[in-house]
Amino acid sequence: MTIAASGSAPAPKPEITLSADEARRIALRAQGLLGAPDRRAGVRGVLRHLGAVQLDTISVLARSHELIPYARLGAVGRPAVESAYWTGTRAFEYWSHAACVLPIEEWPYFAFRRRAYRDRPQWYHQLPDGAYETVVKRLREDGPLTATELGGAKNGGPWWDWSAAKVAVERALMYGEVVCVERRGWKRVYDLAERAVPGALLHDDLDDAECLRRLVGLAGRALGVGTRADIADYHRLKAEQVEAVIAESGLVPVTVAGWDKPAWADPEALATPVRGRHRTTLLSPFDSLIWDRARTERIFGFTHRLEAYVPKPKRIHGYFAMPLLSGGRLLGRVDPAREGKTLVARQVSLEGPKAVAPMARALLEAAEWVGCESVRIERVDPPELAAALAAQVA
Repeated sequence: MTIAASGSAPAPKPEITLSADEARRIALRAQGLLGAPDRRAGVRGVLRHLGAVQLDTISVLARSHELIPYARLGAVGRPAVESAYWTGTRAFEYWSHAACVLPIEEWPYFAFRRRAYRDRPQWYHQLPDGAYETVVKRLREDGPLTATELGGAKNGGPWWDWSAAKVAVERALMYGEVVCVERRGWKRVYDLAERAVPGALLHDDLDDAECLRRLVGLAGRALGVGTRADIADYHRLKAEQVEAVIAESGLVPVTVAGWDKPAWADPEALATPVRGRHRTTLLSPFDSLIWDRARTERIFGFTHRLEAYVPKPKRIHGYFAMPLLSGGRLLGRVDPAREGKTLVARQVSLEGPKAVAPMARALLEAAEWVGCESVRIERVDPPELAAALAAQVA
């Protein structure tokens, strides 16, 4: 890292320049994947550190929100994950990068988004007269309840053909009048925010600018270093929202070698040398280290795409290909499945011979975590590495 300033007057502010390798290491540490893991803080600590953990319905080895702490802490039990996310008043679900679990402390800073939803003039689902009030009244009297218990989640058509009760309760969640207090068989269990959110946090007092300053700063710290687009993507802010507050967010401007856009960094990340052990692990496709494809390509030179919604004949790496992180690099990926007590690597893609041992280690560790007793390799690309990989997982 170099700091340069012009000697002529008037002098511009010093400019911090990072090498691409420094930026990569800062990003890994910021995401909790370089250095000693904070095991005492556990899953709750991971959530606070990242600021957002994305949810998704797909479950292969485990659901994505379980894979996130696993990648950073190693084997963590499902009860520990569920407790950190939904027990008591520790976290809440809301729209951030996507549907995410967020630290409860950040509730006030999403007021700008709740207000935007309340002011939204048009919705895909129409809300029948009285449906909203009926749902809120029912939760007040009988909650917490699932959408099914509130009157049914669907009308009988496709998955997006919601019932009036489901439309109403999801609208109430967007408005902030209702929160999800747990997941039961992956169904949201809803309750009134006034009962579930601590009183000191239950307000929309902060104006949009203060909310945005906070979220931009949090995104910058979670990323370590990023372009404006990277920072905006973390909580899915608009470019103009980031532009309006980034100078007051606490982040500092930097130049990163090889990046064609200006970047901003967490000053604490710049002040501390990046040292420690690299984690070897399989990453969820929804992990915040790699959920931004453009950023992943820029930092790691690795093209990553979730193919779950791609027609099977057009898939390249598989249904739920999980990238392999080792030594601070992305060295391959695997499309896993489970058959009884066997973890099946349906398709493994390796960057070269150096990826064989890390992939074997990651597969064996993942198998043990989910209660599998063996690993079976079905297909390897390139094929000449198949025998070596099979031997190391045997």
